[in-house]
Amino acid sequence: MSSLTDRYVAATLRTVPAQRRDEISTELRAAIADMIEGRTDGGQDPATAEREVLTELGAPDQLAARYTDRILHLIGPTYYLLWWNLLRRLLTYIPATVGVVVGVVAAATDRPGGPVGPAIAAAVQTAVQIAFWTTLVFAVLERTRTPLDLPAWTPDRLPEAPVERDTRLPETCATIAMVLFLAGFLIWQHFHSWVAGVDGRDIPLLDPALWHGWLPALLAVLLLSVLFEVVKYRIGRWTWPLFGLKTVLDLAFCLPLLWLLWTDRLLNPALIRRFEWLRDEGNLDTLVTITIASIVLVTLWGLVETAVKTYRATR
Repeated sequence: MSSLTDRYVAATLRTVPAQRRDEISTELRAAIADMIEGRTDGGQDPATAEREVLTELGAPDQLAARYTDRILHLIGPTYYLLWWNLLRRLLTYIPATVGVVVGVVAAATDRPGGPVGPAIAAAVQTAVQIAFWTTLVFAVLERTRTPLDLPAWTPDRLPEAPVERDTRLPETCATIAMVLFLAGFLIWQHFHSWVAGVDGRDIPLLDPALWHGWLPALLAVLLLSVLFEVVKYRIGRWTWPLFGLKTVLDLAFCLPLLWLLWTDRLLNPALIRRFEWLRDEGNLDTLVTITIASIVLVTLWGLVETAVKTYRATR
């Protein structure tokens, strides 16, 4: 029956190149014997000493890796921080951007199943692909020990101490998502509506004639609003110039919308003809009045709330 030492040496040599097995076997047996002898000279039982020595040496595969200088981690400390920082930056923006683009395209082209499912699937698939290929590249760099000639760290690379932020990332992302959803709706309602005419074809909710001027202008304002949210987040706090810019953007969107409602140019005439209750005297005027009042109240409330935040941030 083989001893613990024989079994340990055999297990260690399994993952060692054949040309080095005799050398490592001789060296390892001698090291184990010396360690056992040191313990037995102190009065320890040989069997107990052998077990404790092997336990101290660790798992045979780990010992074999040390003998052969084999890497036992996917990405080590040399590349880990670079890998993590790059992966985090890529996953922060790209999957969300791809998801929004796919969702808007799905809404505009009337893809079966709606825009939400394809958008989420595209975002998840993009995130998985980014994580896999980025990790694979750095794993190959780790095992080939490819030098990246990165600049050495110096105190000059220390960032400025972070300042307290008034704008949070979740709030910014939620606002951008709402703005993009509104922009997607303006496009979607033209190609796919839940209102069908007598001929079975979808009736756009908004007057198609608005695509010759007003709707592209409103979409441009929404895209500028997304850019504004990014700039606001980068600054980190409300300032009076930012408040002024937000006021301009809100008014640039709301005033044309209010004017179109007031002059009965926003809704599609075919939509009004489709519903009898909209043709009844006073019903359409009541609906327009309620909508105008709601838009005015929401806009004013948002501006007042922003003004309060700006005042507190600049005190």
